[in-house]
Order: sequence, then structure tokens, then C-alpha cells
Amino acid sequence: MTTAGLLLAAGAGRRMGTPKALVRPDPAGPTLLETTLDRLLHAGIEDVVVVLGAVVDPVLPVIEAAGARAVVADDWQEGMGASLRAGLAHLEAHAGPEVTGALVTLVDLPDVGTRVHRRVLGAARGLGPDRLLRAAYDGVPGHPVVLGREHWAAVADTATGDRGARAHLAEHPPRLVECGDLATGADADTPQDLGTRGG
Repeated sequence: MTTAGLLLAAGAGRRMGTPKALVRPDPAGPTLLETTLDRLLHAGIEDVVVVLGAVVDPVLPVIEAAGARAVVADDWQEGMGASLRAGLAHLEAHAGPEVTGALVTLVDLPDVGTRVHRRVLGAARGLGPDRLLRAAYDGVPGHPVVLGREHWAAVADTATGDRGARAHLAEHPPRLVECGDLATGADADTPQDLGTRGG
């Protein structure tokens, strides 16, 4: 049994001033997309799908270089729900039977690093396709979220607007994996939010 990675990176980043996939916290450093892909791969996730929307062509070489796959959510402007539906549909159609879950994360979590991903994946190890786990930061649920394959269809059915999997997770509470000692889990919506300490 393996867990695929599902990286949601479709937004326009209006408050950031540019799509977050293109943002460089350090002008001389990697983009948020490059950093997140690197962290997922170092966590041991070999199959990563990146959902794009507002920007596509400029980031495809980065995704291909990382050995990941890209899928475009044509209705990305609807919000996170559209990205989640597109990503899960792609996994359902293309992931082999050995893929029994997806670790879902966002491109705008600058301090959620490899150690967080490894801890959540470790907590999910040995659990079946009905598993649901979610990182928590000082008890507050955040990302990443592990969605067992048996939940993909129901999540896609209820993912609307910017709610993502929220409705499904409210009905089926996930196991929380405390990661507050590793990161804040805070997303970066503006340039002022880009301080990092994850790894």
C-alpha cells in the first residue's frame, strides 16, 4: 500500500500579488512550488500530482523535473474544492491499485516541511484505504490531510467553493497528528506571511 501526494497549487494569489506557485520567499531561492515538491519527495512520496489553474505553462518544467505530474482544474476559480475534485479524479483514473490514499497539502504552507509529512505518513502506515488523518498544530487541524481511497468519491462529491474536504471531515472526523513542535501550519496569503522555519 502506498500514499500518493496531491499538491493543490491552482490559486491566483490575489493578496500575494502573484500565483503562489511562482512566489519566491527569498528572491534568490526556490519558489513555493519547488520547495513543497522537494519536501514531499524527501518525505518518501514517489507519486505526486500537482493541481494547477491560474498559472500552468511556466511551472510545468519544475513539475516535470521533480518527476511529478500536473493536472489542470479548469474551474479553479471556484476555489479549493475544484482543485481537490480535479486532483482526486486524476488519481482515481490513473493511480494503480497499490495507491490506497492521498496526502493532500497546499502550496502556500511555508513552514510545513518534510518532517511534518513524514510524521503524518508514519501515523498512517499500516492503516487501510478507509484511513483519515490530519496534521494539527497545537490542537488546531491543518494540512496535510491523508484521505484514504475509500473516501475519495465522497470528498469529491462534497468539495465545493473553498471548503475543500471540510464537509466530509466534519462528518467523518480524522485522526489528528500533532505537529505543533515542527511548524505553525499557517498559510501565506500575503508577502508578510512568508517567514519560514520548516524543513
